[in-house]
Amino acid sequence: MGINWHNILRRGLHTSSARLQVIQGATPTKRICIVGAGPAGFYAAQLILKQLDNCVVDVVEKLPVPFGLVRFGVAPDHPEVKNVINTFTKTAEHPRLRYFGNIALGTDVSLRELRDRYHAVLLTYGADQDRELELENEQQGNVISARKFVAWYNGLPGAENLAPDLTGRDVTIVGQGNVAVDVARLLLSPLDALKSTDTTEYALEALSRSQVQRVHLVGRRGPLQAAFTIKELREMLKLPNVDTRWRSEDFSGIDPQLDKLQRPRKRLTELMLKSLKEQGRISGSKQFLPIFLRAPKAISPGEMEFSVTELQQEAAVPTTSTERLPSHLILRSIGYKSSCVDTGINFDNRRGRVHNIDGRILKEDASAKVDPGLYVAGWLGTGPTGVIVTTMNGAFAVAKAICDDINANALDTSSAKPGYDADGKRVVTWDGWQRINDFESAAGKAKGKPREKIVSIEEMLRVAGV
Repeated sequence: MGINWHNILRRGLHTSSARLQVIQGATPTKRICIVGAGPAGFYAAQLILKQLDNCVVDVVEKLPVPFGLVRFGVAPDHPEVKNVINTFTKTAEHPRLRYFGNIALGTDVSLRELRDRYHAVLLTYGADQDRELELENEQQGNVISARKFVAWYNGLPGAENLAPDLTGRDVTIVGQGNVAVDVARLLLSPLDALKSTDTTEYALEALSRSQVQRVHLVGRRGPLQAAFTIKELREMLKLPNVDTRWRSEDFSGIDPQLDKLQRPRKRLTELMLKSLKEQGRISGSKQFLPIFLRAPKAISPGEMEFSVTELQQEAAVPTTSTERLPSHLILRSIGYKSSCVDTGINFDNRRGRVHNIDGRILKEDASAKVDPGLYVAGWLGTGPTGVIVTTMNGAFAVAKAICDDINANALDTSSAKPGYDADGKRVVTWDGWQRINDFESAAGKAKGKPREKIVSIEEMLRVAGV
C-alpha cells in the first residue's frame, strides 16, 4: 500500500499554521534551497514547509517564470492539467518561501556557493536535452526533436525561432509516448480549436498555413508495448476530420492475450482493437497513422527508412526487411535526458541523470556513500518517466527524506546559514512573476485566450520591473 501523502500534508498544514505565529520574527535555523521551479521543486517545497518548523525554503529558477513543464510542456489543449499551478501558487505564497527567478545554477551561482549558504540543497532542474536517433543526416533542417516542437508552440524562451517546415503533406514522428501523441494531435487539430488555448500566436500563424495531411506515429515495438495512454488515444480518435488508420497485421495474435493483460493495458488495447474494427466508417481529409514494429534506419530527402522488427522477449530486433515512409518533416520523440550544469554535481553522463539512491546524491559513482545535504528529485534523478502524479510522489518521498535527515541530526543545522545573496543580480521575485502573469493574462483576454505568453526574457524582466 502506498503512502497517503494527502493525510501527511493535511497534518503538516495544521502543525505549520499553529506554530507559524510563534516563529514569525525569529531567524530560521534551517535553510533549504531548491534549484528548479517545476513540479518536482514545488511539490518538495510543499511537503518540507508543512513538515519542518523553523525553516525557510528558497527556490532558485533559471527562467524568470516558474512552473517548468507545466507551463512549457503540457499541451495547450489540456488546461485541466495546468490547474496544478493553483497549488504551486499557494506554496509559493507561503511566508517561509522565497522565489529567485532568472538565476541559473552553474552560471549565476555555483553549487558550492549554495551548499555553503544552505543546510540542504535539492536539485530539481529537470531534463532539457534530447536522446538522438544517431543516424546520418539527423542534423538536417527537417529533423527536429518533439521537445523543441513542444517548446515552440508553448512559448519557451529561445524556441520561438524554430520555424518548423509545415509545407509538406507527411510528418513522421519517431516514438509513441504521450508527447508524440500530443504533437500529432496539435498538427492535426482544427485551428479554431487551438485559438482559445494558450498556444503562442506565432505558432497559430504557422499552423494556419500548414499543409500537413498525414502524421505517421512510428514505434519499434508492438501495440502491447505502446507508451501512450488511453486518454491521449481517445482524444486522437475524436479529432474531427481525422481518419485514424491502423495496420491490421500489427495486431496479429493480440486478441488471445487480452485476458492476461493488466487492466490499464487491457483497456488501451481494447480501444485500439475497437478503432481498428471500425476504421473506414469515418472519412477525413487528414490521417493519423500509427505504425508498430519499425526501427529507424536511415534518413534521406523526403523520406525515412525503417527496419521491420520482431519482438523477442519484449525487445524489438531488426530483421532484414525495410520500409520507407514519406517524411517531409521528422520529429524524434524517443526520450529526454538531463544536463550537468555544475562541475560539483555527480552526474551520470551515460544515463543523463544524477547518481543517487532514493534522492540522496552519491559522493562517488562507485560507492553507495551519500553526500550529506545534497538531494535530487524529478526527472533529473529518475530519468524522464511517468506523469505529473509520478513526479509528485517522487518529490514528496525525497522531501520526506530531507525532513527525516534533519530531524535525525544527519545534517548539521546547529549553525545559521545566510541563504542566497541576490545583490547585484537581476532577480525576479514572486511579486515580479505576478506582474508577468497579470500582463500575460490581460494580453490573452484581449484575444479570447487564457494568456498570451511573453517569449522574450528581456521583455519578461521589463514587465517584472527588474
